[in-house]
Amino acid sequence: MSPDYPFDDASAARAVILDDGTLTRWNEGARRLLGWDPSEVVGRPAAQLLAGGGEGGPPGPDEDRWSGTLTLRHRDGGTLSVWVLAHRRPPEDDGPAQWLAVTPLDGGDSELPNDPLVRAALTQSPCATMIFDEELRLRGVNDAMAELIELPPARIRGLRAGDIGTRPQNTEIEEHMRRVLATGARQEMHTFMKATGEERAHAWLARLAPLTDAAGQVRGICVTAHDFTEHFLARERLQLVNEASVRIGSTLDVTRTAQELVDVCVPTLADFVSVDLLEPQEHGGEPTGPLTAPVRLRRAAHQSINPGTPEAVAEPGRVDAYPGPSPQAASLVAGRTVVAAVPSGDLDEWRAWDEQRVRRVEEYGIHSTMSVPLQARGTTLGVVVFTRYRRPDPFTHDDVLLAEEVTARAAVCIDNARRFSRERETALTLQRSLLPRSLPRSAAVQAASRYLPAAQAGVGGDWFDVIPLSGMRVAMVVGDVLGHGIQASATMGRLRTAVRTLADIDLAPDELLTHLDDLVVRLSQDAGGEGGSPGEVGATCLYAVYDPVSRRCTLARAGHPPPVLLPPGGAPRRVHLPSGPPLGLGGLPFESTELELREGTVLAFYTDGLIESRERDVDAGHALLCAALEARTDSLDETCDRILHALLPPGGAPDDVALLLARTQGLPANQVATWDIPADPALVAPIRKQVVEQLATWELTEATFTTELVVSELVTNAIRYGAQPIRLRLIHDAATLICEVSDTSHTAPHLRRAKTWDEGGRGLLLVAQLTQRWGSRHHTEGKTIWAELSLVEES
Repeated sequence: MSPDYPFDDASAARAVILDDGTLTRWNEGARRLLGWDPSEVVGRPAAQLLAGGGEGGPPGPDEDRWSGTLTLRHRDGGTLSVWVLAHRRPPEDDGPAQWLAVTPLDGGDSELPNDPLVRAALTQSPCATMIFDEELRLRGVNDAMAELIELPPARIRGLRAGDIGTRPQNTEIEEHMRRVLATGARQEMHTFMKATGEERAHAWLARLAPLTDAAGQVRGICVTAHDFTEHFLARERLQLVNEASVRIGSTLDVTRTAQELVDVCVPTLADFVSVDLLEPQEHGGEPTGPLTAPVRLRRAAHQSINPGTPEAVAEPGRVDAYPGPSPQAASLVAGRTVVAAVPSGDLDEWRAWDEQRVRRVEEYGIHSTMSVPLQARGTTLGVVVFTRYRRPDPFTHDDVLLAEEVTARAAVCIDNARRFSRERETALTLQRSLLPRSLPRSAAVQAASRYLPAAQAGVGGDWFDVIPLSGMRVAMVVGDVLGHGIQASATMGRLRTAVRTLADIDLAPDELLTHLDDLVVRLSQDAGGEGGSPGEVGATCLYAVYDPVSRRCTLARAGHPPPVLLPPGGAPRRVHLPSGPPLGLGGLPFESTELELREGTVLAFYTDGLIESRERDVDAGHALLCAALEARTDSLDETCDRILHALLPPGGAPDDVALLLARTQGLPANQVATWDIPADPALVAPIRKQVVEQLATWELTEATFTTELVVSELVTNAIRYGAQPIRLRLIHDAATLICEVSDTSHTAPHLRRAKTWDEGGRGLLLVAQLTQRWGSRHHTEGKTIWAELSLVEES
């Protein structure tokens, strides 16, 4: 018995009886009514107090309340006809169930119209009304309240709220009434419950108002009950729509968005909700024409009021073909919401399709389904199926409107996620096709790289490259195009191609960035049409050229983060370079910086996505990068992985990340030979002899014949058409022999087609046929003609 319940209040006779009929409690009101002391009746069968006769049969096994007139034995030997109200109460401390029997002692003969308090309350309240006095005893009810509680008004007068019902709401309303008596202020109480005799619960609002006398003293309480189910459901629907707009679509992931939809709808709208999406078209396009059964659907998400969703037949990711009678196919084919009820036979034909589903329907007592198509921007994406089995009420028209509203919002989010995923996949495919699949082997550097697309923002325009140059040199580049998506990837591809083209003509880093800046300005103008202004397309870039012979590296950057340098045996540090403006501003200069690097120096080139983060500043990112580099290993690939692990969050980077590591290698002096060439053509033969001797020293006699011809042609051309001084240089590694002839003339050589009887004009054509590749590069002192011979036989 609740400690708040006034069992010993003598205004009513109360007794507690166990299910087996044993009387366990007896209050003073019961002693006043029948004369028996508690010691004479407690512990004995309550049936001994019955004298026979009365109205109303015994309560049924499923009944929780009983009322009727009983003839009871008085202690003086007489009998007394008494109206009794009995409630089944929950057991206490795992004990047996018990009944509370109560009958009022006061106010039973008073008629409602003669009570001034009741008359005033009934005049002022049009609703179901109850009147309680200062001692919280019921003084009367109006007809609306009597009909609601299904008890005769004359019989319950004098009882307390806890006598009329044993639900927690009865105790709660007594607490509110005490506050009204103590403060004189009105109180409100909200609850959701089934009234007596109702099959479904309603939302109720109880309003408690003080009843005062002429002096303003509180003499009673008026309690009115209002059924505000419609208002409650409308507010609940509005809250669900608001919650859906906040919770659904937090990411651009299709599966996550579908899961957010079902999480929002359970249990507010249904007991089990599933989302099934149409399988994508073969080539990724939108479905054309009306849908026809059977419909292939992939389970994207589901949610249940039961942990583990045991009702689900299909697991997420499973694809099923749904026949025409199924709720899913029926809704998709019709293009509208379909509500079906199991008791009415709407699902009988569908149930025959799958015995497992039949068993689940029967096991959980599923009685109603509502299938709503997922449609956005004129495209059908799938279907959402709402199922009820624990909630007894079927889906109503308002439920349909609510489900369609929430589903429509979710459909737009799912379509956005689907389009984003498709564009991301396309952009990622384009990005990977434009980035180098592997880095070229080089005598100048050992290199390793990584590229990671942004986790959520989509593929961007980050890129890197390693470009072999003449003279064993190598160019290293890393860049970042503004924006994300296919456009950024396409722009990246154009810039990467431009850098390779400009690098092939051996432009200095600052000159190369100037030409690249002009290209970005033109791209920006093309993107903006005739009135386009620079800045609509933007990028940053870092370009470096390393020469393994001189072991010098020349670098320039255009608004890009500077590289980090790790010398052998030293601490990592940022390389201080002139920043330079980002590409696309136009008309601003770039500056180069030259560094002398020891062999084994590691250069780290990267994009800003590696070091920038919302959780830390750029300096902290640089510190982490330096710490990861300082843990030296022979493998640059392992170093790349360690850097990414140290700087990026587990869920992926918020922006694209490109990382390029290069370890410098020097070419030994004994692999380079240089000769100053006199201006006399007659002295070419001695030079050829010295070249042959040098090849013999290098044990490259197999290349003697070809090298003699190439050297003869290049030196002769330089003597005839160039300017002094002239220098010949041979460089070799394990795979390549390079012949270079430099002079101070800036005239560029070119191939021409010699006529049949011409005595000259075939020299460069011969060089082109005998070598792997050849070319020229210009520098401040003049030009260099070079040719590469392969020392490895092609398989």
